[in-house]
Amino acid sequence: MPLCQYARSFFYQREFGLTPPFDSKLPDVGTTIFTVMSAMAAEHDAINLSQGYPDFDGPEALKERVRHYVSAGFNQYPPMAGVPALREAVAQKVDSLYGLTVDAEAEITVTAGATEALFCAIAAVVRPGDEVIVFDPAYDSYEPVVRLQGGCTVHVPLRGPQFAVDWDEVADAVTERTRLIIINTPHNPTGSVWREHDISALRAIIADRDIYLVADEVYEHIVFDGVEHVSLCRYPDLWARSFVISSFGKTYHVTGWKVGYCVAPSALSLEFRKIHQFVNFTVNTPMQHALADFLSSCPEHHLELPAFYQGKRDLFCNLLSESRFSVAPSAGTYFQLLNYGEISNADDVSLAADWTRELKVASIPISVFYRNPDALEEPVLRFCFAKDDATLSRAAEVLCSL
Repeated sequence: MPLCQYARSFFYQREFGLTPPFDSKLPDVGTTIFTVMSAMAAEHDAINLSQGYPDFDGPEALKERVRHYVSAGFNQYPPMAGVPALREAVAQKVDSLYGLTVDAEAEITVTAGATEALFCAIAAVVRPGDEVIVFDPAYDSYEPVVRLQGGCTVHVPLRGPQFAVDWDEVADAVTERTRLIIINTPHNPTGSVWREHDISALRAIIADRDIYLVADEVYEHIVFDGVEHVSLCRYPDLWARSFVISSFGKTYHVTGWKVGYCVAPSALSLEFRKIHQFVNFTVNTPMQHALADFLSSCPEHHLELPAFYQGKRDLFCNLLSESRFSVAPSAGTYFQLLNYGEISNADDVSLAADWTRELKVASIPISVFYRNPDALEEPVLRFCFAKDDATLSRAAEVLCSL
């Protein structure tokens, strides 16, 4: 099946050859582009720079703590909100980095990855008829959850080439029905990051309105060129109406562990946990204890992460400096957009599929994250550089041959 049918249609019956025996709540939703491209990469033995996960392992000291807790019998249910030691370690990190004192018992919840946290946060506040503002290209887990709650998404496109927020458009998009704004910084899939002027603009727009915020900050520790991450935890007035979500998987190179967390004021955390307890209830016990130990004893890991990934970004961009791509180095995340306008006039969905099959390098087309794909102003593909240097070199060699 052509990739464009997966990426832009996603109809249940087309994908599986089946018609559900009831009206689907998400009739136009199917397998995500990440799964599709990773499967295509495996099928064609391509270098997988599509789905966002490292091809190297997490810290040995962290894995040792997992082995310790498994062997020591920490294998039964932990508390619903998370292991106390881990929540306390997160509270200490939030205080250290962002100057926010939070109650580890009442305001931090450990989740089965950031995706579960996003689900619970959105479901906690969105009601039938509510509107939720998202920024296109919007990560694909947001809109389905909004729709399942009976709400609708209002899409505001980021403006290239920097993929910046047009705050006049945001102001125009806000109505009396606006219930929630979903923020994603550092931004997946574009790699853009918010600055202080974005925070000021957001504050001005929502100041006198009953609007909540979900901050998807899973790449909080991957911001480059000396720029500080503008977590909503830095701003007490904004945090008072926020669910701030992060991911241990992204930080510690262990995406398969699926452990994340949500920091929110106690009243919001209470509503969040009402849903969390019936979605997943709790999270892997030995992993939580191991993460608590490592976060407390090795803060240098997350403090040094920006330099670690900036080195990989710079290597990848330098390797492509003689290519025909236009390369503007990513401001954050471990993703790099490459403008292929001088190489091909094909659409990004078709090109991603063709290059996976023919060049053996897999990427992600980002037009699939737009409500209106024509709103994508730049001919770009997204490449993940969370890879061994040798992997990046092999991929760059192929891309430079174009």
